[in-house]
Amino acid sequence: MAILTLKNIRKSFEGLEVLKGVDLCVEEGEVVCLIGRSGSGKSTLLRCINLLEIPDEGSIEVFGENVLKMKDINSYRARVGMCFQQFNLFNNLSVLDNCVLPQVRILKRKREEAVDRALFYLEKVGMKGFASADPRTLSGGQKQRSAIARSLCMDPKIILFDEPTSALDPEMVKEVLDIMKQIAKEGMTMVIVTHEMNFARDVSNRVIFMEEGIIEEEGRPEIIFTDPRSEKTRQFLKAVLER
Repeated sequence: MAILTLKNIRKSFEGLEVLKGVDLCVEEGEVVCLIGRSGSGKSTLLRCINLLEIPDEGSIEVFGENVLKMKDINSYRARVGMCFQQFNLFNNLSVLDNCVLPQVRILKRKREEAVDRALFYLEKVGMKGFASADPRTLSGGQKQRSAIARSLCMDPKIILFDEPTSALDPEMVKEVLDIMKQIAKEGMTMVIVTHEMNFARDVSNRVIFMEEGIIEEEGRPEIIFTDPRSEKTRQFLKAVLER
């Protein structure tokens, strides 16, 4: 069953067309990794899905509902979680309250229930011991794991990850990727913009290579990484895998 369907998504900034008619369908439980050069449109596509950017043309459907016509964007964003490069935690709140506040304000949960749920997911990502911590005292990996817990607390149907490890020191990357792998094994639908090629190969059901605002090639990771049909895909992978 398709959980997410994009049709003819176009987006320009100051006359520069960044997305040039992208079509994409994501099945429930599928893990899709978007790869490509910087500026290829990957992050812009993700931001359009979450309505942080509004497409100039096209349609976005989640479970068959046109989200561009929704009036309650916050409710929609609760169902479509997003984890950013820079974590986006509130520094004036504890780790626990970063996970509790969105539940109370958007889902209208009672605080007691929201706290229980937050502690459950913080334990799941190995951060329960830091529930009372100030986010500014955490490492990058700890911040990203806290952000993942916050997203899971909202019971999302799909989670979008925009380069979730790009702001991390190398030794912290594995801890975040391991959490994401576990979430994927549990059946969460995920769309991930990543430069971690080994991770994309290991965790995804499908890899999409974007180039100059279009989907240049897509397929199973064992095909994309061993026998891509597009010369542009081959050139990109040769460049990144030989670094």
